[in-house]
Amino acid sequence: MDPLAVVEPVSPLRRAVGVGAKARALLYPIAAFGLLLLAWELVKVFVPANGVSIGEQRVLPRTSDGALPHVWAVVTVLGDQDGKSTVGATLVRTGGFTLGLALSALVMGTVVGVLLAVLMQRFSWVERGLLPYVIVSQTIPLIALAPLVAGWGGKIHIAGQPWKPWMSIVVIAAYLVFFPVAIGMLRGLQSPSKASVELLHSCAAGWWATLLHLRLPAAVPHLLPALRLGAAAAVIGSVVAEISTGTAGGIGRQIIVFSQQSTGNAARLYAAVVAAALLGVLLTALVGLAEIVLRRYSRPGHASGGSR
Repeated sequence: MDPLAVVEPVSPLRRAVGVGAKARALLYPIAAFGLLLLAWELVKVFVPANGVSIGEQRVLPRTSDGALPHVWAVVTVLGDQDGKSTVGATLVRTGGFTLGLALSALVMGTVVGVLLAVLMQRFSWVERGLLPYVIVSQTIPLIALAPLVAGWGGKIHIAGQPWKPWMSIVVIAAYLVFFPVAIGMLRGLQSPSKASVELLHSCAAGWWATLLHLRLPAAVPHLLPALRLGAAAAVIGSVVAEISTGTAGGIGRQIIVFSQQSTGNAARLYAAVVAAALLGVLLTALVGLAEIVLRRYSRPGHASGGSR
């Protein structure tokens, strides 16, 4: 042990304050979800079944069971039979399929985004030429891009194997993921101060050593929020791509199936939509595990100033 090292003991009061802060951070989203459910039921109580219209324009939605079911109806419908299984089992099966695609898209989009960010940081002319197109790429409607990717993929063979429909979904969802990752990572790589970079250069550290020991650690606080955005985008992209390409097996296609069965009761449709939202929460929680591993780098204000 280093005799000069001083370890500050953690007092019981500070430990209790830390536990209380974590408990509050967990209670806030739970309370917000409870308020959302309460608002849902209040709308059912106070808004007429046919909604509210001013002239020809409807300003409040219909609240009949066919349009807006009760919260408990959405919960109890999970036990209804859906063919050979229940609605809940169907959502778990299709949700697992979509979650696997979204996770693959998150990994692919993260790798592409990080590589683009490193390339743009290394060469300023690449950033000036490529960054505008990276930004413009996100203006292309996903629903228009999906058929193109599916069509191109049908002509591709990888190692002698034909292109699978799920591969198109992964590519489409990764297209949404790479943008926040690339922008956040680039900002992080450029965050170390010029003095810090020059200090490493004075120690004969080249670009690669500076990247590993200074820029990458400094980029972690910027990358983690981008990954959370990317996780949500991966789920959205997967669901939209399943619907646009007509790929069966995922929760996106299941939403279409339940929407066709929602003439008398929309509880199944709402259950599928809620399940899709929970996939985003689950994938974001998985990103949270990465934050725990990289916690030592995620201090705010780790580095400031811009430099190449």
